[in-house]
Amino acid sequence: MSKSRLRPSDLARAGLYGLRARPIRIVLSALGIAIGIASMVAVVGISTSSQAYLNQRLARLGTNLLKVQPGQNLATGGTAALPDTALSMVGHIAPVTSATATGMVPHTHAYRNDHIADVQTNGVEVDAAKLNLLSTVGGTLSSGTWLNAATQNVSAVVLGHNTAQLLGIGSAGPGVQVWLGGKWFSVVGILNPVPLAPELDNSALVGWPVAQKLLGFDGHATTIYERSADDAVPAVLAVLGATANPQHPESVNISRPSDALAAQNAANQTFNGLLIGLGAVALLVGGIGVANTMVISALERRREIGLRRALGATRPHIAGQFLVESVLLSALGGAAGLLCGIAATAAYVLPRGWVVAVPVWVSLAAVVVTMGIGALAGLYPAVRAARLSPTSALSSG
Repeated sequence: MSKSRLRPSDLARAGLYGLRARPIRIVLSALGIAIGIASMVAVVGISTSSQAYLNQRLARLGTNLLKVQPGQNLATGGTAALPDTALSMVGHIAPVTSATATGMVPHTHAYRNDHIADVQTNGVEVDAAKLNLLSTVGGTLSSGTWLNAATQNVSAVVLGHNTAQLLGIGSAGPGVQVWLGGKWFSVVGILNPVPLAPELDNSALVGWPVAQKLLGFDGHATTIYERSADDAVPAVLAVLGATANPQHPESVNISRPSDALAAQNAANQTFNGLLIGLGAVALLVGGIGVANTMVISALERRREIGLRRALGATRPHIAGQFLVESVLLSALGGAAGLLCGIAATAAYVLPRGWVVAVPVWVSLAAVVVTMGIGALAGLYPAVRAARLSPTSALSSG
């Protein structure tokens, strides 16, 4: 008698037949795998898309902007002040291509009209601004115009994005008057959010000369912004404090605003790790569900197994069929999860204007993981089914 043979194509057809015979149970068993894969793909896809968007933002905004502010006065314990010469000194650093500043006007706030109590400031501060501020920090206008050589000398103000919202002034704000420092100022422009200088979003910006003339501004810069060539940032950073305040460089705070965006992304990565862990738990539960389904299937098909053994099927043939069924079942869940994960990523990122970026390795990993789960989940049921003898299987009810 010739040895029974089962080609791979026959094994695959037998596995598909076993799945088609129990469609509802198969779908429910594959659901756990699908949920786990979908959650992991979605988390990685959204994270990757967010990272790509962040990289685009940083490339557009630049990582070469440094911000200089006064720190603590170690002698008095209060806030230090930058010298009058700080801005010009920073501008003379060789690699610096642009330097600008704002100066906070103390005890002055912006109000929609002159009937609002002084204590209701809404956190809106008034700052004097240099004319090159907007170009240096990479800001843009929602409407109107920026301060120029003429408007910096008169009662004109540019509102930050949040300030305009708090004062109830929409994009049609230019031409509206606001009460500022006991005087009426005309709104000439409204800013879009400034990612690298979010403090400007809550400011009302007036010209440097008019702030000194009408608002009692002392002319001290409270924040200096400078840009230099990308490769010169470390060198500029090393001398910036001593240049801005040679007498007390230790009382100068220096930061790179783009680092805040990078830190935000790092925090998101930590949260993503938690979500991936939850997806792994769902995969584990799905794998147990697949194993349970295949064990029950082996018990229900004892007579089928006995008949096949009696007709010449070997134990490896029986084990192979159950193993193929388990792998196909997991692959079905993995494919559904991969598609759902990509769809969830697209649904999340497209409304935000991001580009959908699901790494190829994620798709490959989904295939490998699901196949591995299927093989592990089906190993015990396959061995158990193969151990059934033809006589005991056929004699079972």
